Amino acid sequence: MRMWLMTTLLFGVFATTAEAQEVRIQPDVSKIVATIRGRAITIERDQDQNHRLEGGFTKTSRACPPFCIHPMEAAPGVITVGEIELMKFLQTTASSGRGLLIDARIPDFYQAGTIPGAVNVPFSTVDEQNYYRDDILAALGAVQSNNSWNFDQAQELLVFCNGPWCDQSPTMIRNLIKVGYPANKLFYYRGGMQNWLMLGLSVEVPG
Repeated sequence: MRMWLMTTLLFGVFATTAEAQEVRIQPDVSKIVATIRGRAITIERDQDQNHRLEGGFTKTSRACPPFCIHPMEAAPGVITVGEIELMKFLQTTASSGRGLLIDARIPDFYQAGTIPGAVNVPFSTVDEQNYYRDDILAALGAVQSNNSWNFDQAQELLVFCNGPWCDQSPTMIRNLIKVGYPANKLFYYRGGMQNWLMLGLSVEVPG
């Protein structure tokens, strides 16, 4: 398990470019280009201005509980970010090897499509009862000594799941804080895949 996760932590260098596209990310940014694990990744918006979402992410209403609307703050001290901040995180923190974009969803959701550059670490793997939790924490850079953890060299993590109604990323963040992960090394993309798709941003289907 540890070896599997460590092989996913090798990020390349990200750069922004501007091209003649009608649907841009920002006025002067058409796309975000990245090299991740030796492979080119691009984030841009769908150019079809008549495109509409289909499937589960078009739903407006889900039973609550369990699918309740989450507050902006996943936990005290954890910064909530939007799409532009997520892409900046990829360009700076992740590309320099200091951080990871974490897809906290179960593998079936991840395999159906994720944000380019994301690593799948299912939210349940950092629960204190999970067999692999210590391996996951160690792969994220934490060091265990005398039944306690030191997070001085731990990665900064930007965590997301399916959307503002999804509990998987907030649960992961709370469990990380519970074991001692510093809140200032954790970031929450509350919009998740629902907002990402709503904005027509690129989706990667893991091979």
